[in-house]
Amino acid sequence: MADQVKEREVNDIPTLKALADPVRLAILNALFKHEPEPLSVKEIAVELDDTPTKLYRHVKQLEQVGLIKVTETRLVSGIVESRYRNAQRSLRLSPAFFTGSTSDHPEVLAALLAAMDLVRSDFESKHLSGRLEAPVVGPDGVPRSPAQFSHFSLRLRPERLVRLRNQLGTLLDELAEESDCTDEDAVDVTLFTLLYATGPTGDRP
Repeated sequence: MADQVKEREVNDIPTLKALADPVRLAILNALFKHEPEPLSVKEIAVELDDTPTKLYRHVKQLEQVGLIKVTETRLVSGIVESRYRNAQRSLRLSPAFFTGSTSDHPEVLAALLAAMDLVRSDFESKHLSGRLEAPVVGPDGVPRSPAQFSHFSLRLRPERLVRLRNQLGTLLDELAEESDCTDEDAVDVTLFTLLYATGPTGDRP
């Protein structure tokens, strides 16, 4: 889509505040899932199993900061109905937000925690509905399903950490370049990465 940018760098507080809510993040996800078709607030509500009344203010806040845009309007029962689409395919927080103390930008933490809450809620709902494919490894040690859950901590030299970050960045950039698969056997995939380092007590990471 020519009017949609590949990636937007979030570098202002109003946009951060707009992202600091799981509901608004869920709206962005719903629009992304249905691209390139735009959705009305009523259609978004159906996707999120919510009511349009609860979503209107969230949609307006996303529109005000330019995260979504109106692509078309139509007359429905005498009322003008707007249909929305994401203004970008992906978001990246500006490095400038991380150059000072974390207390300088509490909105950054709020946005990150909102993203984690959304992933947790989505994971839980899919697990409870039986739609989540659990990791399965055969007797030969070969994975039999695409799922993988990993959580670990370790100490690395700074240069190794940089190399790890670059490796992850390369993989994510590669995935961002791919178009959605339209094959009948294609599956929806969620990839959530979180990498952070902490220094000795009293030092800034």
